[in-house]
Amino acid sequence: MPTRRNLVLGFVTTAIAGVLLAGTPGVGAAVPPPPPNPSDADIRNGRAQVDSKAGEVGRLTNELSRAEARLAELMADVELRREEAMKALVDLEAAQEAADRAKAEARGARAEADAAAKSVEDLRAKADAFAAATYQNGNLLDTTGALLTAKGPQEVLDRSEMLELISGSQADVLEVMRRARTDKANKDSMARKALEAAEAKQNAAEQAKRVADAAQAIAVQAGSTQEQRANEIEATRVAVEKQLFEARDHVSGLHGQRQRYEDWLAAKKREEEERQRREAEEARKAAAAAAAQNRPAARPQTAARPTVAPAPGRGVQTAINRALSQLGVIYAWGGGNGSGPTRGIRDGGVADSFGDYRKVGFDCSGLMIYAYAGIGVNLPHYSGYQYNYGRKVPLSQMAAGDMLFWATNGRIHHVAMYLGGGRMVEAPHSGARVRISPVRYGGLMPYAVRLV
Repeated sequence: MPTRRNLVLGFVTTAIAGVLLAGTPGVGAAVPPPPPNPSDADIRNGRAQVDSKAGEVGRLTNELSRAEARLAELMADVELRREEAMKALVDLEAAQEAADRAKAEARGARAEADAAAKSVEDLRAKADAFAAATYQNGNLLDTTGALLTAKGPQEVLDRSEMLELISGSQADVLEVMRRARTDKANKDSMARKALEAAEAKQNAAEQAKRVADAAQAIAVQAGSTQEQRANEIEATRVAVEKQLFEARDHVSGLHGQRQRYEDWLAAKKREEEERQRREAEEARKAAAAAAAQNRPAARPQTAARPTVAPAPGRGVQTAINRALSQLGVIYAWGGGNGSGPTRGIRDGGVADSFGDYRKVGFDCSGLMIYAYAGIGVNLPHYSGYQYNYGRKVPLSQMAAGDMLFWATNGRIHHVAMYLGGGRMVEAPHSGARVRISPVRYGGLMPYAVRLV
């Protein structure tokens, strides 16, 4: 008579095979022929193939991670180049306005110079008329001759007074002509200098824009090449993962065959132990019930008390609400002002490839302009200038409504608004939309900027 312990042990050694074996024959039923039984060498070879493919997948995954990290660096560089191009555009607009003002001043100076030239011509005409009158009246400037040829005392007196008048007028005319010529020369010189200075500023700004565009094009090309390399690695990794899956499936098949063979052995034995199995089943149920009664109750977990951040001020909340009201708006490089989203502009690279100049939306600094315009803050459309606009606070003290900035080699290329709780709202990049994201600490500047 088997003991209760032996019955339980007998069940443990046979129950799993009995559960997995579908259509187990009952007592007295014929046991089917044995299934294939793979050798240990077959199983070892299969496992070695799985290990090889798994190692290759790991190597490719590491290589892909490095490629993606490099791609992220290049994308940050692209963002930097685009922000530098935006700075060049802002500076170019300022230079163009200065040039326009200088040209207007030059036109005014030119008009004054022309008026001065006309005055000179008028005075020259008067001098010519005086000379003609002198000639026609017998050289009235010859004082001795004019007095000696007088016919009487009264004519002598008249000619003397006329000579004094003519002599004084001539001197006045010559002095006025000299001053007019000097004034004209000064105005011409001032007009030329103002125009030259304005054109120099405009040329410098245009050159900076060309340099920024060229640097951006190089960064875009490097990013495209790296992205292609990452895609190639990803495709290879996917192919090797498929092979790994197939190898694992093959090994699983071998193990399945081995399991079915063992199940066959167990089924053959179960034919002789059917009575013990029923008793073992009853013992298992009793043991399970006893275990359930003796199992200690699970301790309830104490939920962590959330940390509640202080509510932002009314002005800050207005800026936050304005930024959040634009969630889902498309990214458009160069887009956004104090009134809302605007049409993007061309950048000669990534933004153009996404058609940003045809879209109405925001870029990163444009979203900040719109958000803070609601509380009367007029920000420039360049993240580098925005970083120096407000009061800087350490990241350990950043609060909702502060602006966060990212830089590469100390040069800023992205800005977002902190919302609290490790989240921020941003217009991330071409092809994306305004969204809420976790704060990214890679490349984050050590200070947040507080405007209110």
